[in-house]
Amino acid sequence: MSLTRRLADQIAANGPLSVAQYMTACLHDPDFGYYATRPALGAGGDFITAPLVSQMFGELVGVWAAASWELMGRPGELRFVEMGPGDGTLMGDMLKTLRHAPGFLDAADVWLVETSAPLRALQAEALGDRVRWAASLDGVPDGAPLILVANELLDCLPARQFVRTATGWSEQVVGLDADGELAFGLVPTAAAGLLPDARPGEVFEQSAAQAALGAALGARIAADGGAALLIDYGRAAPGFGDTLQALRRHEKVDPLDEPGTADLTVHADFPAVMAAAGREGCESAILTQCDFLARLRIGARAEALVRAQPDKTATLGRQLTRLIAADEMGELFKACVIHSPGWTPPPFEESPDPDRGKP
Repeated sequence: MSLTRRLADQIAANGPLSVAQYMTACLHDPDFGYYATRPALGAGGDFITAPLVSQMFGELVGVWAAASWELMGRPGELRFVEMGPGDGTLMGDMLKTLRHAPGFLDAADVWLVETSAPLRALQAEALGDRVRWAASLDGVPDGAPLILVANELLDCLPARQFVRTATGWSEQVVGLDADGELAFGLVPTAAAGLLPDARPGEVFEQSAAQAALGAALGARIAADGGAALLIDYGRAAPGFGDTLQALRRHEKVDPLDEPGTADLTVHADFPAVMAAAGREGCESAILTQCDFLARLRIGARAEALVRAQPDKTATLGRQLTRLIAADEMGELFKACVIHSPGWTPPPFEESPDPDRGKP
């Protein structure tokens, strides 16, 4: 039985699925889900993330981790955690950089939060026995300050979609058409009174899972201290729009086409994540990925790599452009930090310097 058939039978028996329920099934069904069975990262896979674009990304996130630890007072015990670590490239690049931060790796307990068995295997191959694994943040021992990184994790967390019609709000769901095929449709919603005012046709996405992660990080950091860096594509201010997309072999495809065979995502709702962390007693800040990397001097790092490898000048230039250009990842992607009160991790405390990221 395919996931398409299983979902169709489930809908026929029990009624439509919310978009959040559909995303969860497509990504995490134990038999057919994308991350459970066939995650494909990189140029030869379905999508590429910033750590796979260039080593510069992971190196500078490592610099961020080291600088944050310094500002925390160099605690002798530290939980260094990556959530959603992909194939292990980002953690590998961070650890290479952190070897040059005296004392950090002696203090750090390194954890990967991962639910995908295929990805855990790739991470183990890349990182060896330097790391430990947990299925959730709750599985990482508490009682010590936290430095956590999550790149392109929020966009994989499911969201519900609500559509403003001429008569009020309805929820977009996945049901069956007259031929028994998966199809989007609208149903009345009890949440109408909790949704913002909007014009007919506008779509409002709401991710309880993203907000729950913000609350969990806020509670953990409020109790133990530290900082969490979340980098993803999404919105820095509340807004509307249908952002559900499916990627297969780097091309957008119909999200209802062959469920489980493509990566399904929605934009990160950073305002909701930051608000949830704030309710737990933490502070937060946000920058574009371009500003974040520029303030960490990605331009200087690119220059150093060009000097060391002049034959790769063109390649390094393309990588830099991909990471920071406004029409590439630079503006759509955001870097958000959640941190304990009383200090602000670099580079979020600095004022912008337009020349710092230039190669």
